[in-house]
Amino acid sequence: MPRTRTTKKLAQRIDMNYFTRPHPLRRWRFRLSVALPVLAALWLGWHAVRGDARPYLSGGLSPAHALLTARCETCHVRSGSEFSAGASDAACLTCHDGPPHHATAAFTPSCASCHVEHRGAVRLAATADATCTQCHADLHTSGGPTTFVSNISSFATQHPEFAVLRAGGPDPNGIKLNHYRHMQPNLAGPSGAGPQGSVQLICQDCHRTPADTRAWPYASGAPAAGIAAGNGAISNSTTGNSLLAPGPSAAYMAAPAYAQACAACHTLEFDRRFSEGVPHDKPEVIHAFLVQKFQAYIAVHPAELREPRQPGRDIAGKPIPPEYRILMPTQWVAEHTGEAEQLLWRKTCNQCHILDWAEGATLPAIRPSSLTVRFMPHARFDHAAHQGLTCASCHASAATSQESADLLLPGIATCQQCHRPEEQAAESRCFECHTYHDGSKRQAVPGRFTLPELTDRMARPSPVGSRRGNY
Repeated sequence: MPRTRTTKKLAQRIDMNYFTRPHPLRRWRFRLSVALPVLAALWLGWHAVRGDARPYLSGGLSPAHALLTARCETCHVRSGSEFSAGASDAACLTCHDGPPHHATAAFTPSCASCHVEHRGAVRLAATADATCTQCHADLHTSGGPTTFVSNISSFATQHPEFAVLRAGGPDPNGIKLNHYRHMQPNLAGPSGAGPQGSVQLICQDCHRTPADTRAWPYASGAPAAGIAAGNGAISNSTTGNSLLAPGPSAAYMAAPAYAQACAACHTLEFDRRFSEGVPHDKPEVIHAFLVQKFQAYIAVHPAELREPRQPGRDIAGKPIPPEYRILMPTQWVAEHTGEAEQLLWRKTCNQCHILDWAEGATLPAIRPSSLTVRFMPHARFDHAAHQGLTCASCHASAATSQESADLLLPGIATCQQCHRPEEQAAESRCFECHTYHDGSKRQAVPGRFTLPELTDRMARPSPVGSRRGNY
């Protein structure tokens, strides 16, 4: 007869008093549950006796605040032997001005909500997107309509095209330039046309940052003349070389200057009698230069006051002039000055500049040039950080552009190829291109510490250790 197995019979085989008998595992578990809290208390007590606050800190400070690690009272309010959990805006503003955001912003976050400390060696400016999208995902202002796109949540998925490209208008820079023509091979260079004198231009021949100190391959041999503002030319003057002055920037391309990028190929010659050209300046300055040059020349060469007839300049149907003309010096100067100006105004200057003629005026007015250096004033860009890329990677349309009014900026899709929220990609958070504070309204803040106060570690041992990696 088969044995019957029931749950009741199986349960009778279990020793119901197993937990009352000693067992090695249970003994060690009890010992550890008592020993570990005791050791933790002893460890905290040892640090308390030494005056070391490391066990009570939430994390190391950023490199910018590393010297304040032993001075909690700098940022936190002290009450007895305890400090407040958060740093107040007033504590931040004692060292940092913190200029405001837009005047019509409906919400102003606290300093600590965006710049979170005690996270170790991190940049405080590298704020999370959430600090920006708490407003910009549904943007409102304290009064009047918003002037910016009001629903931006991320650069990768919900960011509009750049405003300068959304407008779709031309770039009214006042200069006539054909990029396509200048990028062709075998252009006539400073040495003339032909295989020996041909050149192939590259972008850096004309476009460089102010920090680039290399020699310009097509610059004039003479020092650049200062150009009056508002006359369609670029001034090459500097503000001095003081060591205290800010260094030249490598972020944005400077506006190309004639003396640096154009002068060697586009000379301003005006007469075969002279090897030099006119100055790249206002029409009034050029006119005075021509008069002076021709006056000095005819004073040395009076024989040229007797001018022979030039048959090639005879006009059909008009009386043939005499074989020779005898001119007065003032007449000779006036005629040759007028001829040189006709060449300059109608051809040489007109190649690049827009000349406006007022009724009855003897000299033209050169339309002012306004070459834009920074097209996106509400964002920042750094060409130096992108120097590993070819210019055509971002400015692809430059090689085919035939009008200087064309906007050759890359669109947002070009930037998103590298700047995307992935591990193997360039930074794409808001802070990479935008800043919250209006730097133009920044004010000076007087210092509050002395060197001994920040460097006297014997009096105040660092609560986070002395290694840089702990900060």
